[in-house]
Amino acid sequence: MKKLLYIIANSKPEDQSSSRIVSRALVNRIMEKYTDFTLEELDLYQEYIPRPKHNYFSSRSALVKGDALAKLSEQEQRDIQQMTKLCDQFISATIYVVASPMWSLSFPAVLKDYIDCIMQTEKTITFQNDKPKGLLEDRPRTFIYVQSSGANIPWIMKPVLDKGLNYVENIMKLTGISKFDELMVDGTGTTETERTEAIEKAKGKIDSIIAQLHF
Repeated sequence: MKKLLYIIANSKPEDQSSSRIVSRALVNRIMEKYTDFTLEELDLYQEYIPRPKHNYFSSRSALVKGDALAKLSEQEQRDIQQMTKLCDQFISATIYVVASPMWSLSFPAVLKDYIDCIMQTEKTITFQNDKPKGLLEDRPRTFIYVQSSGANIPWIMKPVLDKGLNYVENIMKLTGISKFDELMVDGTGTTETERTEAIEKAKGKIDSIIAQLHF
């Protein structure tokens, strides 16, 4: 069966998080429409996400093996095992949904740690003539980034003020993922009325996103 991997990068409870409310609605709608998919959830604030260190790699983005692995401490070896597990889980998915708030014009640090864990040579990327090439182009895949933010950012300013979205899109396309979509929950404001309106507006875009899924 195909797999939808739902990655939660928001520490708030679901009912208090705009990005999680919208992404849950998106995930539920996909699962209702495509019954041949299984759902796997990864909460980055509940799962242990290692912070990669230089001695975890034998070469550019390639994890150590054999004797080099055996020389690491027990904790470092567990980190390597967890990084391998996270990367294999990512590779096995066909649709990805990420729920994240905008923090400091970017996203929570735990999401960057996670991305660093899954960017592995000969698994998600390779290097040809010293240039990176994605390995996840082996089949159609779709990545959907759901982001909440308090303000409404004009599209012309997004390259400057929304660096998190730009980075995630670029890095996922680098892996070879064929389709990237964004679902912005902009303008959550400071009142519950503003937040509710922003959530409902974002939910209104779900059907159009689902209609363009690649898998």
